[in-house]
Amino acid sequence: MQTGHHAPASVADAPKDNWVDRHAPPSWRPWLRLSRADRPIGTWLLLLPCWWGVGLAMIADAPRWFDLWIVLACVVGALLMRGAGCTWNDITDRHIDGSVARTRSRPIPSGQVTVRGAVIWMVAQSLAGFAILLTLGGAAIALGFASLGLVAIYPFAKRFTWWPQIFLGLAFNWGVLLAWAAHMGNIAPAPVIAWLGGIAWTVFYDTIYAHQDIEDDVLIGVKSTARLFGQDTPRWLAGFGAAAVALLGLAVAAAQPAGLAAWLAWTGLAGFAAHLAWQLYRLDHHDGALCLRLFRSNRDAGLVLALFLALAGLV
Repeated sequence: MQTGHHAPASVADAPKDNWVDRHAPPSWRPWLRLSRADRPIGTWLLLLPCWWGVGLAMIADAPRWFDLWIVLACVVGALLMRGAGCTWNDITDRHIDGSVARTRSRPIPSGQVTVRGAVIWMVAQSLAGFAILLTLGGAAIALGFASLGLVAIYPFAKRFTWWPQIFLGLAFNWGVLLAWAAHMGNIAPAPVIAWLGGIAWTVFYDTIYAHQDIEDDVLIGVKSTARLFGQDTPRWLAGFGAAAVALLGLAVAAAQPAGLAAWLAWTGLAGFAAHLAWQLYRLDHHDGALCLRLFRSNRDAGLVLALFLALAGLV
């Protein structure tokens, strides 16, 4: 399924010395790069809202042994579905990616993988993800199917709206609903509010990320919140960061933690808020390398909240 083009040593925006470039068999590398396995931050950002959903459900109800499987299934599912989503994104963006310095080394525009091969790879990952989904119960299965429309639309959003980051947030935070439903068998205000908070967080971090591409985006006519906000980016990000913290706080309150659980949950949210404030303090949106570092640091922000929600659910 590969073409005869010479494969670049790595993808331009992948972390240096990532495990795919260092350890994966050469024949696997184009496929793993297509799934962004050389850039795990996206998997983290898809996974963390899932873990928020498990933590909130344990706070609202009680921990169960099945929650261990939900946590693990979310890890595997995030890897597979992020891989499938990135493959779909690269299929739809193959002509745009070839025009952007940061992305022209990706597997499809660089000729390492054919479009037909990419479609087969996307379907294979999706089927494996579906097998995981089937273990999580009827409510979670229904939500999993409902997410497919959001995933399908996202790559096209930057062509018709200045707010593609909203569409990314709709899809990337869906896991908070799915993981809650896997535990509870239903949907309630807490995960819905957390989903909205996650969307605001996504606009925050993906606007920082998009500032790397502004010059190329202007040339090829691709829209983004980075272009829309421009010099007002810090003020807009402060607003979206505050909205994320406020909505996630409402979600925690809706789960009704008490005693030590409440203290732990609010401590986690305070840590999340402090991390976003630190990012704003450090931000220079004209510095592409700094934007990439700050974007990647959002794993730590989301992980602090996830860990404290889990502890709150266990006490």
